[in-house]
Amino acid sequence: MQTGCAKRLFVLPMLVLACAFAAAPDAHAASCVTQSQMTALQREALAGAARTMLTQVQSGNVQALQANTIPAVAADFSGIRSSVEYLKPLVQNATVTVDEVYILDASGDPAGAPRTDFFCGSPVVVLNFTNIPPATYGLAIVHATGVPQPQQISLILSKTGGDRWMLAGFFNKPMIEDGHDGLWYWTSARKFAQTKADWAAWFYYRIATNLLDPLDFLSSANLEKLQHESDQVHPSNLPGTQPMTLNASGAAFAVTAIDTTTTFGPLDLDVHYTPDSTQAAQLRDPPSARKQVTVIMAALLQLHPELQNAFHGIWVHADQGNATLFALELPMNQIAAAPQPSASSSVAR
Repeated sequence: MQTGCAKRLFVLPMLVLACAFAAAPDAHAASCVTQSQMTALQREALAGAARTMLTQVQSGNVQALQANTIPAVAADFSGIRSSVEYLKPLVQNATVTVDEVYILDASGDPAGAPRTDFFCGSPVVVLNFTNIPPATYGLAIVHATGVPQPQQISLILSKTGGDRWMLAGFFNKPMIEDGHDGLWYWTSARKFAQTKADWAAWFYYRIATNLLDPLDFLSSANLEKLQHESDQVHPSNLPGTQPMTLNASGAAFAVTAIDTTTTFGPLDLDVHYTPDSTQAAQLRDPPSARKQVTVIMAALLQLHPELQNAFHGIWVHADQGNATLFALELPMNQIAAAPQPSASSSVAR
């Protein structure tokens, strides 16, 4: 899914964060303090540190943010710098709210523990970390709203000498996609699932997960329920490790990836395929190239007509290695107006 989340994630070198929802045999459970369990001084110290860092992001003050970062991360600050440069125009006029804070005490961990699990509050929120040095950490989940593209930003902090909180990790995700929040996509995914429109349902579940899950290493009962519903509608014929063969108009197209994108503004389906030598030769002629990718669009709609109501359009890329030979985006009404080829699809297993 092509969103700000995936492109702006930074994982600090000393904290490799794992996306695992159950404790592994070697996991060590440390203690977690939720914001309702904190004293007022604890809560304000952690939330205040997070607000200060977000003010530095809003102003683009990378130097001040780097100075407020633990040495192991400040030594290689390029990832956070890129994130700040990306976020500044999006959040500089935003209202910043510290939504949740946690204190994560791993100071009693044995050095070199392969994984540490934090079980926080009730209902339980689980945070899974890998290979963290013994220390006290904080997590602040911040919302930047009141702007066209609101963001949720998660900060991992580390407590240093003098009880000062310093930045140790930085993550951000959007809060809306094409004008809708995660709950809207979850509700819409359920409606598609009820009508057996599994392709549309699955893509909507993925968007809902991305918008509702602030961190890939955080789990909760609601997020696990969302994942369970998504798994139930996962289409078996999506391309993955093997391409999907899409047969249309007497030709077989090797579809290598299907995702979603808002590159053009509205929500589109994003399709990549690898043309064979004959198809690649046809792409040198613009009318033939347009016809070829339009056949792919129309074939997908014939196989999965629910996509027409789920997306604004389809963007198809003909790829050869790392290069794109031809790409075209069309809205659904223009694709539906084209002649519909006979179509079928399969994935080699």
